[in-house]
Amino acid sequence: MNAALVASKLKACWYILRGFGRPSFSQLGEDQILHFLFQSVNIKKPSYLDVGANHPVSGSNSYFFYHRGSKGVCVEPEPHLFATIKRIRKRDICLNVGIGLNDSKEADFFIFHPKYSGWNTFSREEAEYRKQSGHPYERVMKMPLKNINEILTENFSSLPDFISIDVEGLDFDIIKSLNFEKFKPKVLVVETIRFGQTAKAEKQQSLIDFICNKGYFVYADTGVNTIFCRKDIITK
Repeated sequence: MNAALVASKLKACWYILRGFGRPSFSQLGEDQILHFLFQSVNIKKPSYLDVGANHPVSGSNSYFFYHRGSKGVCVEPEPHLFATIKRIRKRDICLNVGIGLNDSKEADFFIFHPKYSGWNTFSREEAEYRKQSGHPYERVMKMPLKNINEILTENFSSLPDFISIDVEGLDFDIIKSLNFEKFKPKVLVVETIRFGQTAKAEKQQSLIDFICNKGYFVYADTGVNTIFCRKDIITK
């Protein structure tokens, strides 16, 4: 790391410690957008369901809030990542399962090199696409599954303020399985891009439209993730 970069990082830390800035742990600053949104509706410690939590800190949409006193549920099927989450996020409920879409109680989970753990997936199609692109998965494990509605029923006495979903290829399927009549969180954070055969990222407009038709609007988009807010939360 060169001297200029070190100096800029130290300066940034100085501003953060002095209260002039806030760290972001999300991939593209999603946690800071969420923080602004929740502040605007006077929610100081939003609760969360983090599906496909991956690492407990790096790239996390929920760690910023955990760090500030919030708590919720983290769902992560990869055993080593799950153990790390459980060790670091002691206030959170941590579930070592995948999200089931039907009556199946287990499914194949495709695990990539730790460097590419964000590609771990229950989608064989997604795993084979990565393999054809030169990044084969290292192993396949049978992992238990739980329906997202079961997880919400069993682990929350009241609805979480936001649900974050990042599951590599199955985001839309999970959203469609969510019982919006019973469970309608204030905010949804969903990965809304897919990589096709051309390796070009494409927005899943059908996914965006589906969520908007459930009573949400697009509050922000970071290119990878879309943040949806329930229409009745923000009033003019």
